[in-house]
Amino acid sequence: MNKLIGRIIATEKNPTTMDKFVFWTNANLKLHAFDIVKVEHTEGFTFGVVENISHMTDAQSFLTNFISNDFGDLDIEEPTLRIGMNCVEATVSYNTKGNYTPVHNNMKVFLATPDEITSALGLKDVENPLVCGSLKMYEGTEEEIDLPVHLNSQFLLGKEGAHLNISGISGLASKTSYAMFLLKAIQECYASNEDDDSGSVAFVIFNVKGHDLMSIHKPNDFVGQPKGEKERVYEDYKRLGLDPSPFTNVSYFIPYTAETTSKQSTYLSRSDVEDYLHQERLKKFKYSYVDDKESIEMLFADIEDPQQTMESIISKVIDESDPDFCKITSWNGFLEKVDELSQRTSTNNRGTTRSNEINILSWRKFKRIINKALKNDDMFANRADETQGECRLADAIKRIRPNDVYVIDIAKLPEDKQAFVFGDTVRTIYNLKLGEYDGKPGVKPPSKIVIFVDELNKYASKDTPKSSPILREILDVTERGRSLGVILFGAEQFRSNIHQRVTGNCATHAYGRTNSIETSTKDYGSLPSTYKNMLTRLEQGDYIIQNPVFRSLLKIHFPKPIYKQPSD
Repeated sequence: MNKLIGRIIATEKNPTTMDKFVFWTNANLKLHAFDIVKVEHTEGFTFGVVENISHMTDAQSFLTNFISNDFGDLDIEEPTLRIGMNCVEATVSYNTKGNYTPVHNNMKVFLATPDEITSALGLKDVENPLVCGSLKMYEGTEEEIDLPVHLNSQFLLGKEGAHLNISGISGLASKTSYAMFLLKAIQECYASNEDDDSGSVAFVIFNVKGHDLMSIHKPNDFVGQPKGEKERVYEDYKRLGLDPSPFTNVSYFIPYTAETTSKQSTYLSRSDVEDYLHQERLKKFKYSYVDDKESIEMLFADIEDPQQTMESIISKVIDESDPDFCKITSWNGFLEKVDELSQRTSTNNRGTTRSNEINILSWRKFKRIINKALKNDDMFANRADETQGECRLADAIKRIRPNDVYVIDIAKLPEDKQAFVFGDTVRTIYNLKLGEYDGKPGVKPPSKIVIFVDELNKYASKDTPKSSPILREILDVTERGRSLGVILFGAEQFRSNIHQRVTGNCATHAYGRTNSIETSTKDYGSLPSTYKNMLTRLEQGDYIIQNPVFRSLLKIHFPKPIYKQPSD
């Protein structure tokens, strides 16, 4: 039996419409934004999502209240009791008979049942269900409802729609935790498809902060958490239909450093590195000149190049027939040749500079950038020795198999090298799915590869140069990757900073806690003002989710990570 809570109000100045309606309720009734209500209609029932709640009395002005308290006596009780009610604004989400004409005045308004809520929000009988969190209705009341939320995975991983964008301020918004929760759900959902090439998934995750994601194969020990927290989190996972266990099939990749180098290229402890190597769970990646010179352009992702001189130099470097670079086989030889070209001017027989040669100032600029990146860096070295736990990262990516989780650690690298590794990896994955490496030993990629990276603004912001090769790769993935099975999960603090073609091609959006300056930008223009205000006070673990399968925005909650968390 549905609980009756109010009646529809339709006045001359505020009529009901096909999209909205207003109803009154008792002033003490607890309702919240995103709650679902059920309204009688001439045909079927109409369901609405609470958008705003206001309280009003019969006082005609503020002065009326002041006067009724004996002209502002704070200690006196008003002699006349004011009549008050709550006025609730709701947005129409669904009608059981497809009747979207305005609801009539004085129609009864009820709380909805769990089954009605799932129907109203488009959550009932979802195809290819993938859990993305839980939602609460009528929180803090006797009628409180807690429901798991499932979306159609085809609207997240391709075919119908693809790509996820997560935004929110650092720390409180838990962007990485929510992305990892979804990845955990995806891995579990598709684990049975490990041998099915048409429905298998693998994951490539970039660790960009400390060692946050460098122990995701280990269970969370909940050290420092309140008593009983472990049991509560386990119960949350089970209620959502998930196994409370960490990720499986995890491999870690860290930048190579020589044994003689005292400074490590990872935040992992030396003992952890040794343990992972012993378990054959970790490899140290290198870049050799012969195999990876074509990726040099990734070092220039943030460099403005209006005259395309850097691009011309890079083209010269990778040209197999160029007399200056065709015989070079090492990074040292490459640096020596660049140094030589930055000190000489090519001339013809008459001693004048040839017009088709690159300007010496451009060579010097190129030299500065290359020297900064390559000199004294063990990662740029000779070819990898696989017997010593080393690898060429691109070769490892090509051999990724269904259900594999590759964590690539770039947290301790400077930004230019982070961009280099990220760009090279994305390009390799894209080319892998294009079939460029088909037929090579060990190459049998899964149907879909999900790439997750935090701090997406470093590679795809509105300020990123249009010539950036990394931006070009990201745009290719977001605009054409769905058909290939390359899926991007990107996270950033400020959504308004991200290139519009990236966010515009994401089918799913997760809005975390942010500030009022951010919500005032046009990127949040489609959100009702009440929801924008809610974004400034969301609790940790809460997100507002937008997905094509949902009939409305949803406020969802997700449990704490089930994998090991780094200690402070």
